[in-house]
Amino acid sequence: MALTKIKLGKLISVVDERNTYGIKDFYGININKEFMPTVADTEGLNESNYKVVRKNRFVFSGMQTGRDECIRISMYLEEKPIIVSPAYITFEIKATDVVLPTYFFMLFLSKERDRLGWFYSDSSIRSNLDWDRFCDIEIELPDLPTQQKYVDIYNAMVANQQSYERGLDDLKLVCDGFIEDIRKKYELQKLREFIIKTGEKNTNNKIKKVKNVSVYKIFNEPTAKVNRNELREYKIVRPNEISFVQTTHNEKVFAFAINNTDDSVVVTPVNEVFRTTDSLCPYYLSLFFMRKEFDRYARFHSWGSARETFVWEDLCEVKIPIPPIEIQKSIANVFIAYQKRKAINEKLKAQIKNICPILIRGSLEEARGTK
Repeated sequence: MALTKIKLGKLISVVDERNTYGIKDFYGININKEFMPTVADTEGLNESNYKVVRKNRFVFSGMQTGRDECIRISMYLEEKPIIVSPAYITFEIKATDVVLPTYFFMLFLSKERDRLGWFYSDSSIRSNLDWDRFCDIEIELPDLPTQQKYVDIYNAMVANQQSYERGLDDLKLVCDGFIEDIRKKYELQKLREFIIKTGEKNTNNKIKKVKNVSVYKIFNEPTAKVNRNELREYKIVRPNEISFVQTTHNEKVFAFAINNTDDSVVVTPVNEVFRTTDSLCPYYLSLFFMRKEFDRYARFHSWGSARETFVWEDLCEVKIPIPPIEIQKSIANVFIAYQKRKAINEKLKAQIKNICPILIRGSLEEARGTK
């Protein structure tokens, strides 16, 4: 079986469908090539300018390809359409007699392809990968039956991962149900008596694990380059301690993270760090911080300025029900199980992404008759 060499532009066509339907589900794509609900403020936006994404449609962003060393591209698989920023390019596979849409997407789930995008990106500050340059990339394709064989393997792995992910929703419902029940039974008390600000600096520069507090309420790796030889001003977050971002203007959420590892990490000096007293389980507290209701509370109580802030004193004024510690821990155990399963789910998705280059290589070798 021969391989077909072809440029991307011969396989795809731009689809510029604008939102004349009143769709209000705003999404973006991240560096993991996943669709994510936007965390930006969408209030007052004219959604009719936004682009519609339907099932099997692709979204591409060439911005910052070189900086992130990643081609931001994703394939939408849900039945319900969503909308994305007009800055994105939306397209579909027009040559379905040459390439399967899922196989096309699998081609971009590799570090090698991301490095190629970085190589092709321009020399501007943003290191963009222009659309015309993207379309000029040449790829090799096996015949459709061979593609389908490896797409079936990929789809089976994704189906297993999604089945596991659905179990997360059930755990989240249990956590929310616990909270609603507790609020009816116990008096609200201010956090002031149950939280202690630490502010411990990494003065000896010993701790090198630098973390960002994500808008998704977890610690992640910093996106900007950090000089790990100069971390003396960074704040230490010990195991079971919590760090939060004081600004709420851009993301419209209360961005926080709990250190659920056995190792200490450091965060930027502008973040606040605190621990709880023995009367308050930090994971129980985190359950409240995870809720959209608390995001709205933090936004409403932020100080109005160029950079709206929800500061330590504001947090101290927050009131939550505080049942006996045994009850807190029982609820927290469900939350911890949820967090662990969520982390496993992320690992499963990463494993699938890592297997894709192996599947692609296998399909090419089979087409060449070398396998």
